[in-house]
Amino acid sequence: MAAEAPPPSTEKAALPTPEEFTEVQESAEFGELRRSHRSFAFPLTIGFIVWYLLYVLLSNYAGGFMGTKVAGHINVAFVFGVLQFVSTFLIAWWYSKHAAAKLDPKAEAIKTRMEGGA
Repeated sequence: MAAEAPPPSTEKAALPTPEEFTEVQESAEFGELRRSHRSFAFPLTIGFIVWYLLYVLLSNYAGGFMGTKVAGHINVAFVFGVLQFVSTFLIAWWYSKHAAAKLDPKAEAIKTRMEGGA
């Protein structure tokens, strides 16, 4: 037999005012959160775009190099293509670890304060 759960609260939390949002946006804590995100995401994004464009340019203009056999029927182009997928998943995993460790706690603290919990 299941225990009876109390009905959900019908009280609505007060929403922050536009002035409160502006105040938080201008705070040092929010600035640090934004810097933490940007200092991680921007270099990785630029690096991945350069890596992807290198792959595309080599595929278009360095056919001899990309066609070089590495092992059996596997050539450099295939290896680079597989590495594109590997690097995508590694970046996503690395970002999720960074976000969980550095960004989420800061964002949760700001959110809790904005919702009136602190």
